[in-house]
Amino acid sequence: MSDAFRQLLNAMIAHLDDLAAHGTRFVPVAPATLAALATARPWRTMPAKPTVSQPAPPAVRPMPKPPTAPAAPAILNFHSPPAPLSPAEKEARMAALRERVLPCRKCEHLAAARRNVVFGVGDIHSPLMFVGEAPGADEDAQGEPFVGRAGQLLTKIIQTMGLGRDRVYIANILKCRPDTPGQTAGNRKPTPAEMHTCLPYLLEQIQIIQPRVMVALGATAIEGLFGRTEGITRLRGNWLEFQGVPVMPTYHPAYLLRNQALAEKRKVWEDMLAVMTKLGLPISEKQRGFFLKA
Repeated sequence: MSDAFRQLLNAMIAHLDDLAAHGTRFVPVAPATLAALATARPWRTMPAKPTVSQPAPPAVRPMPKPPTAPAAPAILNFHSPPAPLSPAEKEARMAALRERVLPCRKCEHLAAARRNVVFGVGDIHSPLMFVGEAPGADEDAQGEPFVGRAGQLLTKIIQTMGLGRDRVYIANILKCRPDTPGQTAGNRKPTPAEMHTCLPYLLEQIQIIQPRVMVALGATAIEGLFGRTEGITRLRGNWLEFQGVPVMPTYHPAYLLRNQALAEKRKVWEDMLAVMTKLGLPISEKQRGFFLKA
């Protein structure tokens, strides 16, 4: 093994050990990376560099072509499933994670443009977690997710479920607002690379909170969690599973601001009724009848 390769291997092992020491149990790996690893020859079979006194060894037979990598990003589980955490353990680990996330500059272009890191908000002991895509301008200014018009609508939805923002946990795939060079307003969708870089932070939040149910708000949240891009219209209303946690995909509140048809509101509400049922929350007849045609 060459010195350069040994240094690279030791650095990778040290990085994984550091992640494990901070409680990380899952590492996202892009499909392209898995494919490259599958086609690479392990160092043990690499021929030694021929010298004058040594004949070159026979060529190594090429490895068979690996199967096509799946569309969804793979998650390497290098630990057993997380054990239940006490309230004190949850609070300590979430506080430590927050301290690591707030100064993050892994995406230098996002760090340079942001005003605040939008970590997450709510009850870390809640059985219900909402996951959105990325902060917007209002969220970037206040450092809290879902505080703009879409966030106000999400708050109303949560309250209509008989809960409140302080009784659920709300986070995003991305902790920084996607930069918009040359624009004074508006937002853009996070890139796959940005989501892949930031996803480990969300994974740690999920591992700490250990929610019983998650709600994925919009297509980008589904893409970030599952790598699926077929569209929220086809996925909403159908339960998925992420790391053993049931996930309900539904429309992003911003969609309901653009399309206020009663039928579309009813679809989201039916998704929330399914979430309430899954959690064993009481549902009144009034709640069951919301957004139905008179």
